[in-house]
Amino acid sequence: MTDFIIKSTVSLIVLLGIYHLFLEKEKMHTFNRFYLLFSLVLSFAIPFITIEVVVESLPKPLVSQTAAVPVLIQPQNQVIAAKITTIQKAETNYMPIVLWCLYALATIFLIIRFGKNIYSLIMKAKKSQKVAFNCSTLVLSKEEQLPHTFLQYIFINEDDFNSQNIQQELYTHELTHVRQKHTYDVLFIEILKTLFWFNPILVFYKKAIQLNHEFLADENVVESHKNVSFYQNLLVEKASWNSNLYLASNLNFSVTKKRLIMMTKTTSKSRAFLKKIALVPVLAGLVFASCIEKTAAKDKEPEVWINGERVKESKMNQPISNWKKEQPNENNQTNEAAYFAGVRFIIYKTGTWTKDRVQGKDIILDKTYEELTAEEKDRFKPYLRIPKGHVKKSPTAAELEDYKDSKKYAIWIDDVNVKNTELNNYSPSDIAYVLGSSVMKNARTQKHPQPFQFHFYTHNYFDKKQMGKAPEKYPLDKVEIFDKIIKN
Repeated sequence: MTDFIIKSTVSLIVLLGIYHLFLEKEKMHTFNRFYLLFSLVLSFAIPFITIEVVVESLPKPLVSQTAAVPVLIQPQNQVIAAKITTIQKAETNYMPIVLWCLYALATIFLIIRFGKNIYSLIMKAKKSQKVAFNCSTLVLSKEEQLPHTFLQYIFINEDDFNSQNIQQELYTHELTHVRQKHTYDVLFIEILKTLFWFNPILVFYKKAIQLNHEFLADENVVESHKNVSFYQNLLVEKASWNSNLYLASNLNFSVTKKRLIMMTKTTSKSRAFLKKIALVPVLAGLVFASCIEKTAAKDKEPEVWINGERVKESKMNQPISNWKKEQPNENNQTNEAAYFAGVRFIIYKTGTWTKDRVQGKDIILDKTYEELTAEEKDRFKPYLRIPKGHVKKSPTAAELEDYKDSKKYAIWIDDVNVKNTELNNYSPSDIAYVLGSSVMKNARTQKHPQPFQFHFYTHNYFDKKQMGKAPEKYPLDKVEIFDKIIKN
């Protein structure tokens, strides 16, 4: 909602500013009328328009052998967040509800007022004497009032009509409002003002639209009667009359120096054409600036080589040990039932972060592995992953040389972060296993700004940590899964 309000308001301001600076003073009123209406439509449509621009992105993250699902390790157990949704523990924030209620109340009030005014004008037309007049209907009212127009009705004073005290110029003026259907413009802007009453820029749009209507009506009167000075004096004479009919087109709306000067002003066709053409790139720029949305291009293959071959893109989202076809390792064949034997699987409705652990609440399911149904085991499939032992693979000499590039790689040897030059002390045969991944730009640090991080394991460390052996048993006694994690 905030994005909608900001984008539409900025567009409304820019387009109205263009109108006042470059178009309002020009005698091309029909074009200006539709420019103002188009500005309103475009401004409220812009938030829903998206122009995707493809930009290059960093390579896909490379998945390590140990990566699987979100895991939180605790001293006594292992917690797996099945569907992590961080929410605030604080009480419900009622401010948005209050604001929406206030908006609804104000909008309902304005809708009622809007409907009441339309009803009032229509009933006034029905109850008064009416006379067909050209393409309109004259409504003869007992009220002392200036001629004004709503839809096809022209409201005039009955006594002035009977005594023929209404000048022909005034009839022509009001007929122009009827023929050009100016009431629909006013109704349109009033509907927008009713729904978006909190946006003051719409008040200025209504004034600009109504003044443009008067320019159009004045222009038609001047062309029809050819007596500018008489008409100007007539308007000045009627200017002191009050009119509070905000849905009607009023004769004396904004009788200012601007309106009087416009009657005698001319605009050349070439000047008008150039101004219209100049709007095209301006409008295009506004739409592009407001609607552009950058999207990542198809991820490129990172320049990573292992065992003499460049890693293929199709392998990037697989564990690095799968990038190369390896010989089966008998230590990888741990049976799932044996691995999770006796382990409890507990699902909590919520989990709350405490100082050093997540405390579960509202147990939904609590079963040992053996008690799980086939359907439940299928549901827990992402969490039933059995770690596999790594297969020793030494890098090639070319690969080892490439890893010395400190601008490209951050290096760890036997889980200790070292300078890239430390690799000068090793030959390819000294390295038993290599594990690496790419680092997204927003995850890089000042200490490790490189796009790749690689871990090298020597034979002694590999054997000491039994990295080639798959564990026979799940190391903890339970797996806890939370639908929601509540953050204090």
